[in-house]
Amino acid sequence: MKRPTLEVVAARAGVSKSSVSRVINGETTVAPQIRDVVMQAVHELGYVPNGAARNLVTRRTDTLAVVVSDPPQGVVSDDPLFSAVVRAVSRELEAAGKRLVLMLAESDQSRTRVEQYIAGAHVDGVLLVALHGTDPLPAALARQGLPVVSFNRTSAQDVPYVALDNAGGAALAVRHLLERGRRRIATITGPLELHEARERLDGYRHTLRDTGRRSIVALGDFTRASGAEAMRQLLDDDPDLDAVFAANDLMAIGALRTLHQAGRRVPEDVAIVGFDDIEAASYTTPALTSVSSPMADQATAAVHLLLSLIDGGPTDPVIMPNELVVRESS
Repeated sequence: MKRPTLEVVAARAGVSKSSVSRVINGETTVAPQIRDVVMQAVHELGYVPNGAARNLVTRRTDTLAVVVSDPPQGVVSDDPLFSAVVRAVSRELEAAGKRLVLMLAESDQSRTRVEQYIAGAHVDGVLLVALHGTDPLPAALARQGLPVVSFNRTSAQDVPYVALDNAGGAALAVRHLLERGRRRIATITGPLELHEARERLDGYRHTLRDTGRRSIVALGDFTRASGAEAMRQLLDDDPDLDAVFAANDLMAIGALRTLHQAGRRVPEDVAIVGFDDIEAASYTTPALTSVSSPMADQATAAVHLLLSLIDGGPTDPVIMPNELVVRESS
């Protein structure tokens, strides 16, 4: 069957073609009775709007890009929370009648392809996820004049963002350990080129400094293997340490394995706290105390901020609160 046109819908509804167009494009100036008869005709005829033609009029694609700027080893895309972020973004965009394009930028070549795709006006806005502090992509996309929101802070000052209270979450963890009577509290950091890793280290250091205690630091990269290796290093360097704050749960899980292998009881000998409260934190032995990261809520807030920017709304950053989930490991 031939696809019904605007003219056919207008004839069935008994209104002008321009009235049908205004209803289809969601304009709010149409009288309710006109909108009702047009929508009835649309349903009766099975009319489907011509997206390409509508985009030419509205200059909108109804498509948003989620760009994951991640190193080749997949520090972020391999994180268990990443799927929760993508699901939350997809759910919010579907509710808003928008489509999602997911793009990975893992190398200079892929970043160039992302920039070219965005420059081609294929999307109305970009949500950037997992950016390194020196990543040139945020500034490059912002220069194109397209609405851009970062899932974390970036070095590009003109890019709005939605971020966790990373320093505050780390302070929650360290204060908890201090309240449990721990005296030699170490930390395992994430990769320090990431804003969130530096902020969590700052929160740890500032909280200890306020109590006159020294920092004991080992470097990790947000993976289980790095947590296990960093824990071995900490035990070699300071056998008397009695607590560890790991900057994410994967590293905390790796640290737990090393402590078990070394014959250290958790929490009797060494207490441990992670960050993110992934599902696996409830199933470790012992169950892992962790700072809860509302990643799905953060993703939802980022989508709302991006949609607001597209409509000319404010660009104020959003900081998400977190809380400590206390379990047996501390």
